[in-house]
Parts: sequence; C-alpha cells; structure tokens
Amino acid sequence: MNTQVYLAYDFPLLSVLWTMLGFALWVLWFFLLFKIIFDIFRDDSLGGWGKAGWLALVILLPFLGVFVYLIARGKGMGQRELDQARAQRKEFDSYVREAAAPASSADQLAKLSDLRARGDITDEEFLQAKALVLSGTAPESHATSITGLTGDDERQR
Repeated sequence: MNTQVYLAYDFPLLSVLWTMLGFALWVLWFFLLFKIIFDIFRDDSLGGWGKAGWLALVILLPFLGVFVYLIARGKGMGQRELDQARAQRKEFDSYVREAAAPASSADQLAKLSDLRARGDITDEEFLQAKALVLSGTAPESHATSITGLTGDDERQR
C-alpha cells in the first residue's frame, strides 16, 4: 500500500498565497502595534496616567486600542516622528560641522608642543613648524609631516 503524502495536493497554490498574505498582515499588525507603543512613550504632552491609560488600552484590547489611538492621535503621531527625525538630522549636521572644522592655529601649536614634549620632533623642527603655522603659508611636504595638514588645508583657513 502506497502511503506517500503529496504536499502539492494537500496545500494548493491559492492556500499558499492566503497563508503568505495572512503572515504579511500579521507582521504589519505587530509593526503598527510596536510603533504605537513607542509613540506613547515618546509623546511629552501626555502625563504618566495618560500614557498608562493608552498603554493599557493598546495591550488589553489590541485591535480596538490601536484603531482608537490612530483615530484620536494619528496626526500627532506623524508630527512627533517628523520632529524626532528633524532633531536627529540637526544633531548629525552639527556633529559633522564640528568634526570637519579645520584646526585653528592654536590647536596646531598645541599639537606641535605635544610632539616636542614627547620627543618626536626636535626644538629646531618645532621652531620651523611654529613659524610656518604662524605665517599661514606652509610647504606641503614639511607642513604635512609635522602638523598633519596639507598646504590646501592651510590655505582654506
């Protein structure tokens, strides 16, 4: 007696599509649920009891709680996310500006003094590099080896 199971007959293509659709909707539901929970905690206009109430509603009655939250606070949810994205962008831009800022003459002199104190350069090299930094014009090979800046970096300052 042949007892082989043919999965193609037991699970037809339409059933596979419905299963995939159900799984995708389930994943989207959890994504929306967690997005709302994060928004509840992100909102500074809600007090502690308001946050606790919304969280209890969303957790105890998930479908009703999520739909009521979206209807009542959906517009503010988008605005809070946009404000957070703008704040993150502003912080990133200020960090990039700070990191990319050219070194000042005082910073270069402090580096040179530190190099001399460690014994990496001699007093003569220190005086030459100091004169180059203070004059604002530096030959590429010498300035690069001592201060770490190229002539183009020096001219842009």
